[in-house]
Amino acid sequence: MSKIISAKVIICSPGRNFVTLKIETESGHYGIGDATLNGRELAVAAYLEEHVLPCLVGRDAQKIEDVWNYLYKGAYWRRGPVTMTAIAAVDVALWDIKGKLANLPLYQLLGGASRDGVMVYAHANHKTVAGTVANALDLKNKGFKAIRLQTGVPGLASNYGVSKHKDFYEPADGDLPVENAWSTEKYMQSVEQLFVEARRSLGWDVHLLHDVHHRLSPIEAARLGKDLEPYRLFWMEDASPAENQKNFQLIRQHTTTPLAVGEVFNSLWDCKTLIEEQLIDYIRATIVHAGGLSHLRKLACFAEIHNVKTGFHGATDLSPITMAAALHFDLSVANFGIQEYMRHSDETYAVFNRHYTINEGYMLPGEAPGLGVDIDESLAAKYPYKRAYLPVNRLEDGTLFHW
Repeated sequence: MSKIISAKVIICSPGRNFVTLKIETESGHYGIGDATLNGRELAVAAYLEEHVLPCLVGRDAQKIEDVWNYLYKGAYWRRGPVTMTAIAAVDVALWDIKGKLANLPLYQLLGGASRDGVMVYAHANHKTVAGTVANALDLKNKGFKAIRLQTGVPGLASNYGVSKHKDFYEPADGDLPVENAWSTEKYMQSVEQLFVEARRSLGWDVHLLHDVHHRLSPIEAARLGKDLEPYRLFWMEDASPAENQKNFQLIRQHTTTPLAVGEVFNSLWDCKTLIEEQLIDYIRATIVHAGGLSHLRKLACFAEIHNVKTGFHGATDLSPITMAAALHFDLSVANFGIQEYMRHSDETYAVFNRHYTINEGYMLPGEAPGLGVDIDESLAAKYPYKRAYLPVNRLEDGTLFHW
């Protein structure tokens, strides 16, 4: 038995807010888990501190599956992003401990490596098509094999996916929510030209991806998927809201553009129909918001038998802890597809020491025991929490719309 003797929540903001859980055992080993829920960070911190941590002390850190079910079934109120993010933080921290106890990198405990490296996709964005394509060409020259393309929409002042700095991305940048205007008509008229120019400049030996961010109806998404078929996208992401999973039946009927969805999902039940009826090609759920490694292992196995691959969320609203956990998972899982990658700020990397590396568009988690990531608590304390909201989206007539 490796008894848990203490657990604490660490909140810091080295460029953006992160919530980290640290669990310590009587053997002297400790593990860390990411508990960051972008724009709702303190809700998870309170859930952990008030309702979860008191239940952990005295339990066996080795009994990961039992602890997971205790927190999921024992609460009675199941699922939801706050609950599942809290459970994920505990789950990943316990896997980190188990790796350290075994003196093995985590992927070895998940079945060993299924591939030599994990292909990631980087992000190219700019307010103009020419600027996005130029940034994508720079990424291709740096060795990236897959690139997500986003560009501004003519006639709209600001757009999701177009950041203030081409190397960093953080939409949660307002002390109160920023309100953006959106026009589906203007977007639909402009997006195809991005891929015309991208294929002309980048050629066909690089994978291209695009994120719609839930902003189209099913029939609009079907039309866009059909329009983009000649450019052979790796995937079209979040084409339409998926609370109604049947939405994707209509999209699937009309286009062969591969579909990815799920970064806002928090359990297998959110995508059961999508996977079971093979309405998507890639599942985007992330370890930190969907119950941790233990739950994502089940989801990936379910997806595998329905020909669905993984393509986990990996934006900077996930700390390097989750990125490491995803890489260990990606390296081991049979039906891996691709992993999103965004570079964190230098301040974040200073707080979170990491062993994972990137080379020629592939990532490896390193050979350090457990996750291979640690947190510098004294440095973290120098970056206090700052309230930050994600934007709110409205149509040009003022109607609140999908973000």
